[in-house]
Amino acid sequence: MSSTLEGRTILLLSSNFGTETDEIRGPLAALREAGATVTVAAPETGVVTTLERDRDPGPEVPVDITYDSATAADYDALVLPGGTLNADSLRTDETATALVRSFATDGKPVAAICHAPWLLVETGLAEGRRLTSVPTIRTDLTNAGAQWVDEEVVVDDSGGHLLITSRTPDDLDAFHAAIIDALC
Repeated sequence: MSSTLEGRTILLLSSNFGTETDEIRGPLAALREAGATVTVAAPETGVVTTLERDRDPGPEVPVDITYDSATAADYDALVLPGGTLNADSLRTDETATALVRSFATDGKPVAAICHAPWLLVETGLAEGRRLTSVPTIRTDLTNAGAQWVDEEVVVDDSGGHLLITSRTPDDLDAFHAAIIDALC
């Protein structure tokens, strides 16, 4: 096991249902393999019920804490996995959006994949930033003032805190590498 991120703490924010399987399990495994302590936070204790390609049941992921007990001060970065249902649920939740904003206010990296940049729209963090996402939410991002590009991963440090965005599960290796690079 690599210890690149030894001593680093990362919060992975999810709903309890509908998170894309690869987009939660992939970052969780890659960041832990790199030595980080990764905490999975969701609205309720228990598990995150994942979906594969937004429709087929996937494996469950244990929830470590409820996100209303998480604070940005306790973590070095925030990871937002996608999944249409997950991202749609989180972007309408005031506790989740407040937590995302607090990471940005504290100048900490926020990494979002696939549909998760919807949270950047909802929190006002997309405006003026260069981002990518699953193409189906491109219009939402551009309407929020972002410059959308079709690249596997985009790292934007123009707004006082780092935003790392990626398109789909196909881009997870580049997504993980960008998060690890940002925290080294």
